[in-house]
Amino acid sequence: MWEWHGFSGGGFMWVFWILIIAAVVMVIKASSNTKNNEKSHPESPLDILKRRYASGEIDKEEFHKRKRDLSE
Repeated sequence: MWEWHGFSGGGFMWVFWILIIAAVVMVIKASSNTKNNEKSHPESPLDILKRRYASGEIDKEEFHKRKRDLSE
């Protein structure tokens, strides 16, 4: 009566490969978005200076001296 042979074998294989390809595409897109975000927002010299001051790597006097140097 009903012929299920065509879908039970080959049809599920197509669905399997489509899901695999979709997963690979999603992983590639996610990794490229991460790389683009890192490249599109590089730290400016002032940002680096602020981070160093906030972490205690340089003191207030050094911070202001270097900030003046950057603004010249």
